[in-house]
Amino acid sequence: MIVLGIAAVVVFGGGGFVAYTAYQNATAPPPENPLTLQEMAGFFGGGDPFAADPNADQLKAAAVERLKRDRLKAGRAAGDLSPIEVPDRGPGGNGFPPANFPPGSDPSPGSNKATAKGMLSGFGFGDDQWGCLEKLWHKESGWNERAMNRYSGAYGIPQSLPGSKMASAGGDWQTNAATQIKWGLGYIKGRYGSPCGAWGHSQAKGWY
Repeated sequence: MIVLGIAAVVVFGGGGFVAYTAYQNATAPPPENPLTLQEMAGFFGGGDPFAADPNADQLKAAAVERLKRDRLKAGRAAGDLSPIEVPDRGPGGNGFPPANFPPGSDPSPGSNKATAKGMLSGFGFGDDQWGCLEKLWHKESGWNERAMNRYSGAYGIPQSLPGSKMASAGGDWQTNAATQIKWGLGYIKGRYGSPCGAWGHSQAKGWY
């Protein structure tokens, strides 16, 4: 009985105290000198705690981009080139009308790789560059001459942006894998010196 009595005093006494304190807080008059926003900002290290924070915004944006890259990398590892779509027609642009694909022509990554490997020496590249080129264009397009990036519009095996740049290698750039490969090897040589140079840049920056 003594224990129960003490427990009742603690429970009801404590509850009464809380209720009484809440009532006092609710009915008390406001302070004569309330804190200003500037004074409140002092608790946040100075400045306006609600103002834009460029550093924080940059970190948030970087985190979003990193998440996108991680998801894209995971998708590619699983064989899903999620940003890549295969249109029904070759794209137009810069005065070029959209081109119909030849009847019965299906992309053949294996044949396209063989074509590219045979062109390496013509651009002054040795066999040691093949591994880098194979990985680079697998990452870019899966060696599909119809691959188009749904976000940027880059097109073809080397993912030319815009695709019409490849017209310098041939008017059939929308449909011909060999024309795309010829342009792509010239682009790599002119800008990066070699496929391994382009692959290294792609690994570091995410593009080439």
